Amino acid sequence: MPLNNGWGEALNQKDKNFLREFSPDRRYLIGVSGGRDSVALLHWLHGLGYKKLIVCHLNHQLRGRASDADMRFVAKLADAHDVDLEMRSTNVRALAAKQEISIETAARQARYTFFAQVAKQKRAQTIFLAHHADDLVETFLINLFRGSGTAGLSAIRETSKRRVDGVDLTIVRPFLGIWRSEINDYIRKHRLKFREDASNKNLAPLRNRIRWRVIPHLEKTLGRNIRQSIWRAAVIAAEEENWIQAQLANARDAELSVSILRELPVALQRREILKWLRSRRIANVGFDVVESVRSLVDHTVAKVNLPQGRHVRRRARKIFIE
Repeated sequence: MPLNNGWGEALNQKDKNFLREFSPDRRYLIGVSGGRDSVALLHWLHGLGYKKLIVCHLNHQLRGRASDADMRFVAKLADAHDVDLEMRSTNVRALAAKQEISIETAARQARYTFFAQVAKQKRAQTIFLAHHADDLVETFLINLFRGSGTAGLSAIRETSKRRVDGVDLTIVRPFLGIWRSEINDYIRKHRLKFREDASNKNLAPLRNRIRWRVIPHLEKTLGRNIRQSIWRAAVIAAEEENWIQAQLANARDAELSVSILRELPVALQRREILKWLRSRRIANVGFDVVESVRSLVDHTVAKVNLPQGRHVRRRARKIFIE
């Protein structure tokens, strides 16, 4: 369960249980934006003996001089901790326009592409990220409102794998059981400096509306703190999703077998197709896309459309992308 007693005994126990498989003697990447969450994570890990960290910072070029100031701040932060530093810049706004996707999606794709490049270059394929319990709650609600199944509801996990441009990244989120208020306490206790991103108060992005409007309204209406219950539901969904994923065949194959898919229950058909489409780097895969591909199994159609002008076709009892 999320920790609610500050950064004392419970967090020390978390160190022993959760970080046991991540030896401090190895090299790791760590995503650092310069905000309070990633600053706290860097300070915390460094204090636990993780001295071979490689700080990764991507300038999204979305906030002009403020973004440049973020880069300078992170460079000083890495120097103060005596750790390696990798920084790049990407015009996320142009990337979003070119791919016809949201700024948030483009930024996320750019970050993971950058992480994969550094991972390959440095031969360190595990990265620490500073997502926390409030992030998990917000993501759960966003995906719930979009009609996601448990795959979407469990989108953020303490440890997960992500294949990006041929690189298998291991993503570790030690703070997923830590609330934003606890991170604030840690920042104050250690008098850490950080960069404040003014765009976090902008209500245009859905996540910010969920954070500043929807959750407070629900709590006021219901008369209680709902975050803990939502966090628990997300954790349960993640555990069940892990089991389901273990039941699926290797979805990295270029083709899906129609006969094998037919033998699966509908729920596993959907998961197999979803996992396969994601492994083929198909963006914006939702329920409708999965169902259209699943229609190929019953021979109702022989070809369906995918986002960004691609297609899935069935031929000779095989389903493939063209």
